[in-house]
Amino acid sequence: MPLPKTVTPTYSLEIPSIKKEIKYRPFLVKEEKILIIAMESEDPKQIAEALKTVIGNCIITRGIKVDQLSIFDIEYIFLNVRGKSVGEDVDVLLTCPDDGTTQVPVTINLDDISVVVKPEHSRDIKLDDTLMLRMKYPSMKEFIKNNFSNDGGMGVDDTFEMIVSCIDQIYSEEESWPASDSTKKELEEFLEQLTSQQFKEIEKFFNTMPKLSHTISIKNPNTGVESDITLEGLTSFFA
Repeated sequence: MPLPKTVTPTYSLEIPSIKKEIKYRPFLVKEEKILIIAMESEDPKQIAEALKTVIGNCIITRGIKVDQLSIFDIEYIFLNVRGKSVGEDVDVLLTCPDDGTTQVPVTINLDDISVVVKPEHSRDIKLDDTLMLRMKYPSMKEFIKNNFSNDGGMGVDDTFEMIVSCIDQIYSEEESWPASDSTKKELEEFLEQLTSQQFKEIEKFFNTMPKLSHTISIKNPNTGVESDITLEGLTSFFA
């Protein structure tokens, strides 16, 4: 006689970048093992791949392609999956900024963490009086590809390649040129003919991208100084 199976609860959340509600479940023991092995390896690429695998397993809603989700989508989903799997509270050590050495233990409730969008951020970039450039967010696949190359770094060519991969379309009031209809070489040539100021506007898109963020107040027990610390990105909450 086969052994009985336990009932796994399901939850829902909204994917930040596409505003789509999905259903998910907590990760199971088999998936926790994948994460533990990846964390013990201390290999960023292996950790990223493990996150992608676990999230793909835990999303119940059909049609969600993890490879196409933005980095902050994946971080946000994992944060929620982790919270429902092993508990919403996580303990971290924060360094007091007034002396740069004293560490204070803090408990953070994962439900308090959200994806923050800066007011100056926009996917649409004005190039001149007629042309606009619409960007899309880098996916986990692009993040892994461009950040974990053989030399462990991200060079100029890698950065340029990531920007090319994030072009959604070029458009004006009368016409649109989807990136999917252009070759990689054509997109590269388009970027190369931009001015430095126009290129800086594209860099601004990446520098102001939405990210997990949470501000917490701590008090240095040695000096009595109170400080606000803003944690950003998934790794900040598990350091």
